[in-house]
Order: sequence, then structure tokens, then C-alpha cells
Amino acid sequence: MPGLRAIKALMVAGVALYPLVVAFGNITDYQSNFVFVQHVLSMDTTFPGNRLMYRAITRPALQHLAYGLIIAGEAAAGIVLAYGAAALWRARKASAAEFAAAKRPALLGGFIAFLVWYVGFLVIGGEWFAMWQSASWNGQQAAFRILVPFLLVMLFLMQPEEKA
Repeated sequence: MPGLRAIKALMVAGVALYPLVVAFGNITDYQSNFVFVQHVLSMDTTFPGNRLMYRAITRPALQHLAYGLIIAGEAAAGIVLAYGAAALWRARKASAAEFAAAKRPALLGGFIAFLVWYVGFLVIGGEWFAMWQSASWNGQQAAFRILVPFLLVMLFLMQPEEKA
């Protein structure tokens, strides 16, 4: 299919938009999602008396640092994915080797997204800070829903395409 490379570039551009919009929203409306981060880190809505409370982070400075790292990760994922989409677009008519090399930035951006939404939200937030115990501040389903399109696009991107 002659347009497969263009489709890959445009799909990467599509997934680049999400973390860019999220980071922009978190910067311009800092407090809304900071409250979420505060509750998860302080573990104040987990099961009463759970034995994991020693993990809680209640110092506001550390909570702001964690939120800043989340926003930085989101922004980095979006910027690197956007750069990767542009690289793929420029290489869409190049040789197979050149197009394969152009995939690297997009894959790095997808990896950063994986770090944010899987490692950050599902592993650290969900398990280390027991977010799964919270009825009101549990973002695990949302994180999984966000993660899946990144992974699917990265898998599609890695599929071999026709020679130019």
C-alpha cells in the first residue's frame, strides 16, 4: 500500500497530540489535577488502617515535585512524538533504511508515554501508593485507556512496510 508510511506518520502525530494537550492543560489549570496527585501520594482515601501508609508522601513540596515530573514526562512524550511524526513524514518517500531510522524518535516518544502512564500511573500510583484502594481517586482505568493507543500505534509503526 503506497500510503502506509504516511498513515504511520499521521497516526504518530495523532498520539502526539494527547500528551501535548494534557501537559498544556496541567500547566494552565495546575490545581485541578494537582489535587488528584495530592490524594494519591498522601494515600488519604485508601483502605483505613492499611499497612502501606508508610509510603505516603504528605509534604507539599514533594507532591509539587512529583506533579512537575508528571507534567514534564507528558510534555516530553508529546514533543518527542511530534518530532518523530515529522521525521516519519519527511522520510515517507525515502529508502526502507531511512524510513526505519526515522522511526526511532517516535519509538522514544512512545517509550516516554509508556513510562508516564504505565510506570508512573499504573505501577507507582496504582500499586506503590495503593491507588487501587481508592474509590474516589483511582486513575488506573483511565491510565490504561490512555496507554493502549500509544502501544497500538507503536506496534503498527514497527510493522514492515513496502519499499519506496
